[in-house]
Amino acid sequence: MAEEHQNANTIENLDALSQDTTSTTEEASLVGELRQALAAKAEEVKGLNDKYLRLAAEFDNYKRLVQRDQRDQIRFGNEPLLKELLPVVDNLERAIMASQEGGSNEALIQGVELTLKQLTGALTRFHVTPIQTIGQLFNPATHHSVTSVASKKVPEQHVVEEFQRGYLLHDRILRAAMVSVSTGRADGARGTDDPISSS
Repeated sequence: MAEEHQNANTIENLDALSQDTTSTTEEASLVGELRQALAAKAEEVKGLNDKYLRLAAEFDNYKRLVQRDQRDQIRFGNEPLLKELLPVVDNLERAIMASQEGGSNEALIQGVELTLKQLTGALTRFHVTPIQTIGQLFNPATHHSVTSVASKKVPEQHVVEEFQRGYLLHDRILRAAMVSVSTGRADGARGTDDPISSS
């Protein structure tokens, strides 16, 4: 009987042992799957990290290129304008040489006029345009009044004379024009049409 009891315990133990082995196998299988998933995720993280490092390096290179381009733009941004002005300088030097060699005043004046025309043409190509003044209504945004005069010909608050030309760069004031402004007809005005300074 003891033998039977011992055998019975052994069979029961085998069933329990079989269940333990099955659950251990399942656990081992699950652990294996988890390890594979973890290894796959680790590989994915490594790939993403490498991609991030490459992108960061490319962005740093891009920033350096943009900064270099900005420095070059600041240093050499006026190059096209300066190239346009160099022939003007050449013509002025020629005019001075011609006057020193005994050229006529008429030729000198003509040369300076042509040089001025060349210079204003270069400025126009760079969108620098003169401000209209004489006969225009006084505009404090574009005109700087340095004096006011009485005038029979020019209506009140209109520009009589331009002392220094003003310029626009596109639609921005580069320099306001220095002008005299009409106060209209003065009381007891003289019989001439010449402007009379009132300041």
